[in-house]
Amino acid sequence: MAIRKLLLWIVVGVVLVGVGLLAIGYQPTVYLMPTPAVMGTGEINPFDLNPNLSKSNEVRILFATNRLPAAETENRIYTIFPGDKLRIGVAHMRIGDEETPWEKILNLSTSSEKGPRLAVRLEELEERAQFPLDGDASPSGTENRAMADTVNRALEQSVDKDITIYVHGANTAIFRAAAQAAQYHHFTGRNSVVLAFLWPSAENLFAYGTDERHALKSAPAFARLLELLARHTHARNINIIAYSAGAQIVSPALDIVGRNSPIEKRKDLRLGEVYFAAGDIGVDTFVKHLQSYADMPRGTTVAVNLSDSVLALAARRTRVSRAGRPDIGDLSQEKYNWVRKATQGPELTVIKVSAETVSGMGSRTHDFWYSHPWVSSDVLTQFIFHLLPRERGLVENVQEGGVRYWTFPPDFPQRIVEIVREAAMEKRNLPARVTR
Repeated sequence: MAIRKLLLWIVVGVVLVGVGLLAIGYQPTVYLMPTPAVMGTGEINPFDLNPNLSKSNEVRILFATNRLPAAETENRIYTIFPGDKLRIGVAHMRIGDEETPWEKILNLSTSSEKGPRLAVRLEELEERAQFPLDGDASPSGTENRAMADTVNRALEQSVDKDITIYVHGANTAIFRAAAQAAQYHHFTGRNSVVLAFLWPSAENLFAYGTDERHALKSAPAFARLLELLARHTHARNINIIAYSAGAQIVSPALDIVGRNSPIEKRKDLRLGEVYFAAGDIGVDTFVKHLQSYADMPRGTTVAVNLSDSVLALAARRTRVSRAGRPDIGDLSQEKYNWVRKATQGPELTVIKVSAETVSGMGSRTHDFWYSHPWVSSDVLTQFIFHLLPRERGLVENVQEGGVRYWTFPPDFPQRIVEIVREAAMEKRNLPARVTR
């Protein structure tokens, strides 16, 4: 009897541990984000501008990953560990299920209609090229051609000739990261080429330290990706959205690129908009990195929420404020002076997002860049048209210490519709602007 009870308790213990592990690693489904305000009235419909629109619930984006694969199978399954190769391919996504009609998706995507949103799911990762990350190893011509053909074909079929790389945050599974990138691509009217950089997050709420280590190991891989895209593709600009802990990959990677690029070669990377949304990286480290590459992109944007609850926890853990929730006291006078000067020109744009200025936003929100229709509209407008903050309808402010920052005006939804209408007409009729 005693042995039977012992075995019963062992089974119960195993079940409880299993349930606990499932809870820790739980990754909620991604649902189609709220329709950006610029499209919510139905006056602006970017899908109408896409001559190659398939009118299907199937969505394709590009992906790159430095994750170690679980097996060398055709439909890749990747682990949470860093590997020794950069792998590039196509992610096949679906909005809703197989029977979801295009008309339903279009209606949800061009109106502010309330109600249930459709799930965005990953169906397959189709790997097409591999590149060694060993500094002494060179990729084969075959791999270069396979990557170039994949990206350039997507660019040829796209109205927007830029490529935008999305870098996800911590505690994020592959399917969630790919879905977040896919919904951004969808709301461009599927007119823009989007690539998701799927770095090896531990996919575990309690493994933040592991994510920090894996992010640090992923920065050189991301720098390599930028080099490959610049060298082998026809992308007009290479834009970057770094969300949350994605800043821990993008910021040091750009620092690597900045320190290793001669003056005469710095523009060859064709960096466009670099956008840090709720950046989870120490503000002092972030500014140090920024000083080495600020002249390379068209502009760097930092979107901050001073009440961000996620970044408040990260600051307590790391003992330094984060770029997306900065405490100026964590900067030396020299770095603060540099930031103040940089915000006066196009090099650095600081956007303050708050419940006081963004109607309907929760004060502690971390995911505002895609969860709030005003902010997502601003991001889309900036990336597609390369407009400055004032040109996008934002309002200029100056902090007491002299740092310039931008906020959303109360009539932003009305402003942005008119701005995009005019920008779209200008883009169709006039040569693209080449300077900021």
